[in-house]
Amino acid sequence: MYDKYQSPLSERYASSEMQYIFSPDKKFKTWRKLWIALAETEKELGLSITQEQIDELKAHAEDINYEVAKERERVVRHDVMSHVYAYGQQCPKAKGIIHLGATSCYVGDNTDIIIMSEALRLVRKKLVNVMAGLAKFAAGYKDQPTLAFTHFQPAQPTTVGKRATLWLQDLCLDLEDLDHVLGSLMLLGSKGTTGTQASFLELFEGDHEKCRQADRMIAGKMGFSGCYPVSGQTYSRKVDTRVVNVLAGIAQSAHKFSNDIRLLQHLKEVEEPFEKNQIGSSAMAYKRNPMRSERIASLSNYVMSDVINPMLVASTQWFERTLDDSANKRLSIPEGFLAVDGILDLYLNVVDGLVVYPKVIEKHFMAELPFMATENIMMDAVKAGGDRQELHERIRTLSMEAGRNVKEKGLENNLLELIAADPAFGLSLEELQQCMEPSRYVGRAPKQVEEFLEEVVSPILEKNQEFLGMKAEIHV
Repeated sequence: MYDKYQSPLSERYASSEMQYIFSPDKKFKTWRKLWIALAETEKELGLSITQEQIDELKAHAEDINYEVAKERERVVRHDVMSHVYAYGQQCPKAKGIIHLGATSCYVGDNTDIIIMSEALRLVRKKLVNVMAGLAKFAAGYKDQPTLAFTHFQPAQPTTVGKRATLWLQDLCLDLEDLDHVLGSLMLLGSKGTTGTQASFLELFEGDHEKCRQADRMIAGKMGFSGCYPVSGQTYSRKVDTRVVNVLAGIAQSAHKFSNDIRLLQHLKEVEEPFEKNQIGSSAMAYKRNPMRSERIASLSNYVMSDVINPMLVASTQWFERTLDDSANKRLSIPEGFLAVDGILDLYLNVVDGLVVYPKVIEKHFMAELPFMATENIMMDAVKAGGDRQELHERIRTLSMEAGRNVKEKGLENNLLELIAADPAFGLSLEELQQCMEPSRYVGRAPKQVEEFLEEVVSPILEKNQEFLGMKAEIHV
């Protein structure tokens, strides 16, 4: 096992559940289900196919004779026909009606849609669990004042919980996109070699309505609302672009979250989980590196760059089809899903174990709060009879002096002492210190958290109650 390349997506990042969805076994068993659906449909629409033949197909739907198919492919160099042959070896009575009227894309493209749909549902399940974790975190820290940052410079304060709602809102948008794409996916159906259904029109002796019914019936048997109304030999490759765009959107949101966590961990305000025996650095034993968040960012970069693949494929297909989509699709679609699966496992693991340090947050907050409070201080001084324009200039000058003390001399922020010593303000140090209650400066942040969770997030979580309760396992 050590002498061949192995994908890190399988070895390190993606769950076994997602790996199975894109496994050969899942693909080939889905092929057989599609062949059964086709045979049943053709029988129900009047072709001379017997129930005995269909029963034989169903009896061997799961026990695929892989060695026979593999040996046959060495001879004919065609994967679909190799599996038609292998299925026929197990089902001698049904051998002649397997794949009747169909082209390779009947199993290939319909299976791709089925697998992407199932993979999207798994992504969706993990996404709503991450949302539930963030909602719990936001509610728990909705009142915890913290410095907000614009340009990574201290700005008007917010709360830890309010910041978490920003991450959560991005995921709400991703869920909307996912549900739209998942709800709009349709099968290719039985369209034939160039999408004209010519072979089926011949089978049904010129009956156009039976050709249309065949598509609807196959879709229903495979759990879909319908088939794309027109196609070439394949479904439009633009569908793959829409799917990978959803994955990239989730990756984008996760990357933003991971960036913020890494910055907060640098500030020592919030940390991702760090296990008892985890090593942060081979040289610096004291280090607690944000490894999980860094991995989220790394995998997210891969997924965001992956969107170019289906775009290139879709834009360069010639007329009814070319085969230069095949190798690209085999890589870009599964690996995009495997990477997002790993991202969401990491995201859920980090959210479940976030560590908040209120004392450090308060220390940073209080060091900057005198600057934040200047507007309130100025208004209090105006109420006491001061001139606003004069006071504004005095505060500006004193703020610069206090800033120099902090930056150039390494002293504590002494802005309050400077203001108290200035007779223009007429305020004592005790009066100024009364302005230093952090909760006075967070605006509506706590209420915004409550309103957002109650009005937007809770209805989503209630609708998805059956999927909640997941715990993420991180392999390395």
